Amino acid sequence: MKKTFVLLLLASFCACPAFPEASVTIYNDDRALVKEIRDVKLKKGVQTIEFDDVAAKIDASSVLPKFFNNAGKIKILEQNFDYDLLSPEKLLAKYIGKEVEIERTGNDLRRGKIKGGLLSVNGGLAVRTDKKIILNPPGEISMETLPDGLRLKPTLTWLVDSSFEGADKMEVSYQTSGINWHADYVMVTDEKDAFADITGWVTVNNNSGSDFKDAKIKLVAGDVNTADDRDEYLYEAVEDINSAETRALPSFKEKPFFEYHIYELSRKSSLKNNEMKQIEFIRAENIAVEKILVYNGAHNGSAVAVNLEFKNSRENKLGIPLPKGRIRVSKYDGDCMEFVGGDDIGHTAKDAKISLYTGNAFGVTGERTRTNYKTLSKSAEESYKITVKNSKKSSVDVKIVEPMRGWDEWKITESSAKFSKKDSHTAECLVNVAAGSEKTVTYTVKYIW
Repeated sequence: MKKTFVLLLLASFCACPAFPEASVTIYNDDRALVKEIRDVKLKKGVQTIEFDDVAAKIDASSVLPKFFNNAGKIKILEQNFDYDLLSPEKLLAKYIGKEVEIERTGNDLRRGKIKGGLLSVNGGLAVRTDKKIILNPPGEISMETLPDGLRLKPTLTWLVDSSFEGADKMEVSYQTSGINWHADYVMVTDEKDAFADITGWVTVNNNSGSDFKDAKIKLVAGDVNTADDRDEYLYEAVEDINSAETRALPSFKEKPFFEYHIYELSRKSSLKNNEMKQIEFIRAENIAVEKILVYNGAHNGSAVAVNLEFKNSRENKLGIPLPKGRIRVSKYDGDCMEFVGGDDIGHTAKDAKISLYTGNAFGVTGERTRTNYKTLSKSAEESYKITVKNSKKSSVDVKIVEPMRGWDEWKITESSAKFSKKDSHTAECLVNVAAGSEKTVTYTVKYIW
């Protein structure tokens, strides 16, 4: 059967023109708060106002309309979200029982027009003419009007009663899913792994079903609870923080927001539907970093981890809250840059230390053995021997991390190296292992309950 085409003569709609102002506040959890301001023309009496081309994944229960200048003279009676969008299948279904016109074209020798009532569209077309019923007639089907209930784009409509006549502005805010953002970082260390350059990128994905042209874009970093939406409208009252703390943000202004942080793009940008947009938001050069080898035999067996640590401080050319994301670390080998590892970070406050696990050392291994354990009436003692082997051609410093039973009071009573208490369940010591040799550390810990 030849392909059937549907031709439409679309009726005009009275809707608000394209909005001159828009802002999109995007959260980490596939959600955004959209605010649009459009010009409206009102007449006295009951009438319908339409906002077309809103996000298809809108949360209709979150819509908040507001008139700017004559709110006291305009009463909103009803609010609707129309999302039954036009398609050839839906259009044909709406025309069942109504007259359609079919024009035979192409190689069909029976050229001409057929008029009849559309009986069915299930599994093909059935059309009743004056004399007979025709199944699957080839040709182009045309209709004169668009049936009620079908929309070209997702549309918000309001039934309002106005005692005012003239022009006004209408602001509408709503939440929508289908928009999210995340941060990615690229770090390049120097030859001695003592300094590094870091660049941060924001990636915004818009799959909301709508375009946002020349919009103000804000990104919220933090875990927002969706049970109470009131806090999400507070951003208008938040003031910018000292610009000295945001100097590492070439494109964004960072500011505190409730118990979260907002990163506001300093210029307007357009978000197209089904588009991924990347924007640089941080760049810092020659930040101090430290490469640390860590052996935690209780958790990692014989592997010695390679960590890269740095402080997110102003003195270290950073000093801004960093949103969670993945940091990929590279290093130059001559003229070529090589990837050496990466790790995810959580939302990181100013002045916090960041430790990146980049992988395991190739030429350094460890071994951990419990050599003794005994229990008394209200205490217990256990002893361990830890050996770190270095097959490299240079000496290395290795941090030995030992987990303790944090629910008991504990104390290291004997040790061959100096341990420090990091927290209630961790002890650490630093050892230097010469090239091509090994270092053994022993200790005894006593638990009291």
